[in-house]
Amino acid sequence: MTEDNTPFFRLDPDCILTALESVGLRSDGRLLALNSYENRVYQVGMEDGPPVVVKFYRPGRWSDGAILEEHAFVQELAEAEIPAVAPLSLGADGTLLHYVQQGAEFRFSVFPRQGGRTPELDKEGSLEWMGRFIGRIHAIGALKAFTQRPSVDVETFGVEPSTYLLEHDFIPPDLQEVYRGVVEQALDGVRRCYGRAGSVTAIRLHGDCHLGNVLWTDDGPHFVDFDDSRMGPAMQDIWMLLSGERNEMIAQLNDFLAGYENFHDFNMREIYLIEALRTLRLIHYSAWIARRWQDPAFPIAFPWFNTQRYWQDRILELREQVALMDEQPLFSGNC
Repeated sequence: MTEDNTPFFRLDPDCILTALESVGLRSDGRLLALNSYENRVYQVGMEDGPPVVVKFYRPGRWSDGAILEEHAFVQELAEAEIPAVAPLSLGADGTLLHYVQQGAEFRFSVFPRQGGRTPELDKEGSLEWMGRFIGRIHAIGALKAFTQRPSVDVETFGVEPSTYLLEHDFIPPDLQEVYRGVVEQALDGVRRCYGRAGSVTAIRLHGDCHLGNVLWTDDGPHFVDFDDSRMGPAMQDIWMLLSGERNEMIAQLNDFLAGYENFHDFNMREIYLIEALRTLRLIHYSAWIARRWQDPAFPIAFPWFNTQRYWQDRILELREQVALMDEQPLFSGNC
């Protein structure tokens, strides 16, 4: 599928309401745009019943099969009573992925609205609770593999995005060779980390496990977005929950694994991947913004991108990662 640089140009309130009516939902006209750059997500008030959340998928990003594979994974989790928000079965045929034609074709799904607050992982017991939650997800994720979705690996999150950046003139000319050199060093460091980790099993993951994708209620945490779900090492859903100095991260990981290993075994050699996965995310993130730069929402949201200072900071950041990847992992004694 090819990507349109202005994919949501024709997605207006009339199109949103028409889409919902096509699956039997009548809105009371209240629309609230929710924070999402990759897709377009709205909370919509209903004439009868609580509000729903409708997500319009970015054209060209995922195939229908990849979206349906995400839906199937979330349904597996919901059926196992794991708190993940699955799309609603709607329309005469009870499907999860729908289409609306409004000058252009949009694909969309509808979800129940789920409230909650940002997790406070510094509270006692919160990280262990998150560990139990993600351990249960990974236990289901390990049962079979995605066939339509890519993996988190050196090629897709490192080589390909850095090549894109260098080939599309986003990096200032005087910094291109510097960036090329440091990104090659960084990717060599990532490969060394994977080599030290040894054989790592790829499982189905949430894939983008930062706190913005987790809501907390009195019943605990739940994920609201599996749009970036991929195959990859379990550590991909863990490392973003760790922060601070080395001793703080060790304590956090201990607390997390105290809950996680009640439901799923953890390969301790994956701790070699923490800084490697952080490095890949940094490279991938810059390329993600670059690929979307012609989408009018992106220059507004990321005004500092594509500046001299931005790329100087990225080069410094990658140099720091090169050094960090050569340090001892958090638990060097038991690996």
